[in-house]
Amino acid sequence: MAEREPIRRRAAAFNENAWCRAVPGGTGTAVLALSSREAPDSQRLQNALHKLQNSHPVLKSRLHVSPTSSTFSFVTSPDPFVRITTFGAPETVRILKDQNAPENRSISPLQILLEHELNENGPWRDLCCYGSDAAADMFFATLYEVGSGKWVAVFRLHVAACDRTTAVSLLEELLVLMSSAEDPSPIVLTGEKWEMGVGMEDLVPHKLVKKPLLARGLDMLSYSINSLRLTNLKFKDVKSSRRSQVARLQINQNQTHKLLSACKSREIKLSSLLVAAGLLAAHASGGHAFHRHQRKYGIITLIDCRPFLDPPLSSHHFGFYHSAILNSYTVRGGEDLWELAKKTSTTLEAYKNSNKHFSDMSDLNFLMCRAIDNPSLTASSAMRTSLMTVFEDTVVDNSRRMQEEINVEDYMGCASVHGIGPSIAVFDTVRDGRLDCIFVYPAPLHSREQMEALIDSMEALLVKG
Repeated sequence: MAEREPIRRRAAAFNENAWCRAVPGGTGTAVLALSSREAPDSQRLQNALHKLQNSHPVLKSRLHVSPTSSTFSFVTSPDPFVRITTFGAPETVRILKDQNAPENRSISPLQILLEHELNENGPWRDLCCYGSDAAADMFFATLYEVGSGKWVAVFRLHVAACDRTTAVSLLEELLVLMSSAEDPSPIVLTGEKWEMGVGMEDLVPHKLVKKPLLARGLDMLSYSINSLRLTNLKFKDVKSSRRSQVARLQINQNQTHKLLSACKSREIKLSSLLVAAGLLAAHASGGHAFHRHQRKYGIITLIDCRPFLDPPLSSHHFGFYHSAILNSYTVRGGEDLWELAKKTSTTLEAYKNSNKHFSDMSDLNFLMCRAIDNPSLTASSAMRTSLMTVFEDTVVDNSRRMQEEINVEDYMGCASVHGIGPSIAVFDTVRDGRLDCIFVYPAPLHSREQMEALIDSMEALLVKG
């Protein structure tokens, strides 16, 4: 008989702790939602999820918080425990009706349920109220029957356990487990035995994070002052309670191919082009486009640090291993899209070459926690840290055939932002040659009509090239 794995506990690292602080306020609930043309095999799905938990200890961890010190820790169970919650058609219809405001009537059940789950942070929000023995799961699975034989499967995770790379790998591995022969063998990972052993900070080469105390103080002062000079997307409602909503931009294969080819010839990444389009669209929406009113906007780029750690980690090493770079860009209106994209790309590369994504990591985490504790430090107490947040690298997904094997029609994945965060978080994927962007924004701070107009403007800029 195999020896039973012991229960393991470790304190959250500083980067993870910042996200544990953010999630109760509404930012950092990661959701992957898949629509299916027929009822999934729930037992097979349950077995697949248990195999994923056994391969990735972070998925079978629970989050603990000390009520006295407000510090977080992860306790990893020796056994997989996720259980699928199922909502039949009548219950799902009630949820869809509750979420389906007049402006949502053109939105698919997949998107409505995605938004519903993005705003389900109760287990983590209320954790501090339960006492010293309380714990909250990091991983939840739910099936919704939406009628006409169709279902939506939703996986909700705490972002401290699931950055974007983790979500992409989780989908890849889940598709393999669900589409392979009966009783597929568990996925084996080279780093599995210590996946929850240390936080990202402990894996960063020391020379990359070392910064003199004076330099750290000056950088934090600079970030604080510059944040006061940044222009925000127009706020619609700063008083009402907020929730995360989603908008979607899809571009056909032909146009996507043109964009990718143009990016390659100019040696820039697609994320820089999306930033440029977002800057120009946001500037125009403020009425500045034709008056040459100069405005400065903040852009946060999230960088997957796995390849740069010591030892390097694979994309199938689950957890949160992203860091952020904050840049500001001045826009007058009328700039050439590609010239602005090249400027954003060059600026980001210069910051990366200076190791800003490591040396400034603790500074940005500290300032984020300060804003969580003191919303009045942000404009209109809206807790907006930037205009946009983007990922440096675009996800490329060519798994359509495998998805069709298990009757998956569509999927959407993103994370909530209605606590501390940007006005727009961009989750971009090239799916079978088509650009598919998910935009998450805080509502009613920004309205669906406002965001759809902004995205239409971005699309026009991208298609025009």
